Order: sequence, then structure tokens, then C-alpha cells
Amino acid sequence: MEIEKTLSGETCALALTGRIDTVTSPKLQEALMEAISSAATTELDFARIDYVSSAGLRVLLLGEKNAKASGRSVTLKNVSPEVMEVFEITGFSGILTIV
Repeated sequence: MEIEKTLSGETCALALTGRIDTVTSPKLQEALMEAISSAATTELDFARIDYVSSAGLRVLLLGEKNAKASGRSVTLKNVSPEVMEVFEITGFSGILTIV
């Protein structure tokens, strides 16, 4: 998985490419936690993500909890129908902010 980080004002955008699975989720966790600590809003661009495993879901939940605890927010955008189906089946569509 590749992560491209862009910081603009109070928003940190992470453009993700590839798969979020057991192998790549630690890299996402590190980037996400860093983004949350450095910006009021973190945007994850899922346009080039085609798969999210349970390990990836755990990282997203951890990020959401950490952001809320510190008064910050995480937003997912450009989520494909296939990945959205995973979020809906697991109930994450009700937990995460997806635009």
C-alpha cells in the first residue's frame, strides 16, 4: 500500500493506494495516528483502495476513537461500492464518517 500525505491548514489528507490488510495495516495505523495528532481533520481518500480486511477495519476504528477522544475528526471519501459493502456488512458505515 502507498500513502501520499498532504497537509493544508487544519486538514491532513491521506491518499491511499492498494490493499489494507494484515501486512499493510501497521503502515496505515502509523500514518493515521500521525495525521490525527497533527491536524484537526484527517481525510482518507479511498479512491484507489480495492480491499479492506479485518486488520484494516481495526485500524480505522482505532483512528476514529483516537480522533473523537481528542476533539478531531476522520472522514473517508471516494469509497468504492465493494469497500462500502464491507463497511455496511460490518456496521462500520454507522461508525465512520463516509462522504
